[in-house]
Amino acid sequence: MITIEQLKDVKERTDALRRYLDIDGKKIQVEEEQLRTQAPGFWDDQKRAEAQMKKVKDLQKWIDGYNHVKTLSDELELAFDFYKDELVTEAEVDEGYAKALEAVENLELKNMLRGEADQMSCVLKINSGAGGTESQDWASMLMRMYLRYAETNGYKATISTLQEGDEAGIKTCTIQMEGDYAYGYLKGENGVHRLVRVSPYNAQGKRMTSFASVFVTPLVDDSIEVNIEQARISWDTFRSGGAGGQNVNKVESGVRLRYQFKDPYTGEEEEILIENTETRDQPKNKENAMRQLRSILYDRELQHRLAEQAKVEAGKKKIEWGSQIRSYVFDDRRVKDHRTNYQTSDVNGVMDGKIEDFIKAYLMEFSSEEQN
Repeated sequence: MITIEQLKDVKERTDALRRYLDIDGKKIQVEEEQLRTQAPGFWDDQKRAEAQMKKVKDLQKWIDGYNHVKTLSDELELAFDFYKDELVTEAEVDEGYAKALEAVENLELKNMLRGEADQMSCVLKINSGAGGTESQDWASMLMRMYLRYAETNGYKATISTLQEGDEAGIKTCTIQMEGDYAYGYLKGENGVHRLVRVSPYNAQGKRMTSFASVFVTPLVDDSIEVNIEQARISWDTFRSGGAGGQNVNKVESGVRLRYQFKDPYTGEEEEILIENTETRDQPKNKENAMRQLRSILYDRELQHRLAEQAKVEAGKKKIEWGSQIRSYVFDDRRVKDHRTNYQTSDVNGVMDGKIEDFIKAYLMEFSSEEQN
């Protein structure tokens, strides 16, 4: 049975969220923004109209989120009082507490995602490390983990590129995660993921270590201005691979975009290569490839600004994006994040997409540093 202190904690955090989120101000703002949608000729400029509707929708989501927390908090207080009169059971009060606490924590966490790109969808790329079949199998396990995470959390996950391994697993894949705050929640997955297990591909049953790298960038939409020099773009087309027979694509629907990128700050040049075989429609694949290019260029600008900010705040703990961030030790039943020291013994759960606690631990420790 929960204590009166636990009930007070939930009530106080709920009241604090109303102030932090300025719910009263947002309600007024929603009314004002909705009035603009009723203006004559509002839909004459469809792009601007859609942006306005999105603004109203985004504000309303914060209000709805708070209302959900407030309802659960009030229900918990009521259940606590009813228990004294033996109208509800101890288990029902505890269940109400668990629901209210989870809702409070989720909204508090979302409130921490205030970065410029946090609310965007994202592109998640997985590359297998050195080690052949073993690391390629590990990369495919990570791909499944993120797809399960997306499914559980209501994100639309689309595999835009996939290169299968020579014997098993994958060499690389790119997944588009579409949904609110996908980038904000998944940005902490950037880095090298290390697996330690008894290898099913080793006849001696030796313990093997494998690596795979994960890169997460915000998925930029048309409302974000990114400077792309058309003269630096070239295209190749190719047939998308298939399983053979009727599944082989007979036309060159796959596209390969090459962009000769010149860093505006250093002058260094490099080629950005993007492949897309998502659909059997070549124009659609080109559109998707261009969208990914915009995302990559946007992310580079974002990283430049973060790097400049890091120079000013040199005393703060720096997060190396390419560093080893997490170890998955199957034999010891342990998954540990090296940045936050958060760990769990629920290896199967993690590999089935239950990575929310790692995400929370990362955001609680580092989100304030990213925003200051």
